[in-house]
Amino acid sequence: FLAQRAERAGLEDLETARDLLDTLAAHKESCVGMAANMIGVNKRIIVFDNEGEYMVMLNPVIVKQSGPYETEGCLSLTGRRKTKRFQTIKVQWQNEKLQTRLKTFTGWTAEIIQHEIDHCDGILI
Repeated sequence: FLAQRAERAGLEDLETARDLLDTLAAHKESCVGMAANMIGVNKRIIVFDNEGEYMVMLNPVIVKQSGPYETEGCLSLTGRRKTKRFQTIKVQWQNEKLQTRLKTFTGWTAEIIQHEIDHCDGILI
């Protein structure tokens, strides 16, 4: 299931976004981001800790990236796997009102977003 590409999310999927936020908050000691397929819903929705505040993205897409580096790790899988990430990313997504947003993220937050978008794309590392 986790290897499937997630389907586009819509207004009918806002309950899933709330469930993801609740699940992330309940596991805040060990988890900084989640994708909907991690709770059994094949929709393109991610939630993550954005410097102390939780953020929801529907249908996120990375439109620009720079500063490649190598990192590892995923709580969903055992063992260590190396993967390429980018220090800076520009992401386009929709908020809970399906308004399109565009923002640049850097550092740890950018890494979290890239990881969760990988989940949406069915990429397991």
